Amino acid sequence: MGSIAVHEFVSLDGVFEDPSWTADYGFDPEMGEDIGRLTRSSDAILLGRRTFEMFAPAWSQRTAADDPGAPFFNDSPKGVVSSSLDDAAAAATWANSRSLGAYDAERIRQFADGFSGGVYVSGSGSLVRSLLADGLVGSLHLFVYPVVRGTGARLFPDGSAPAQLRLRHHDAYDNGVLHLHYAPA
Repeated sequence: MGSIAVHEFVSLDGVFEDPSWTADYGFDPEMGEDIGRLTRSSDAILLGRRTFEMFAPAWSQRTAADDPGAPFFNDSPKGVVSSSLDDAAAAATWANSRSLGAYDAERIRQFADGFSGGVYVSGSGSLVRSLLADGLVGSLHLFVYPVVRGTGARLFPDGSAPAQLRLRHHDAYDNGVLHLHYAPA
């Protein structure tokens, strides 16, 4: 199976919802390099419906001149996990997109198996929780911001499936953000 790599921006208390609050910390160039390595090692993108609906208008209009990540996001095959979005709507919304239907671990495995490189996931908290519970995440990259949000959707809310992870690598950036790279234990 192609390895699934997840990238999340989270606060110290685990909030990942609407990460516009990350703008207060700027975007450290080393952080951009680390995220770039993650996308360059991926052949496809996997997203939940809500994240897809946020990413599509933001990325589909960007060019390489606007953002060096634009070709990856726009040209890569994209699978959307959604019970309400069909293939035609996905493709019409953002090029190279298709619906995988409602969450199904076997369908996700088949999607990932279709790529020799990795599959990249950003945001998509509900999807990520399910992927972790089913043992489908090969690497989890948490970019932890030095702020406590107090409220908001958490990546691991009460009742999340237990998981054991092993720290593979860590970085501290000049803007105060920590990059914690975990793999299954």
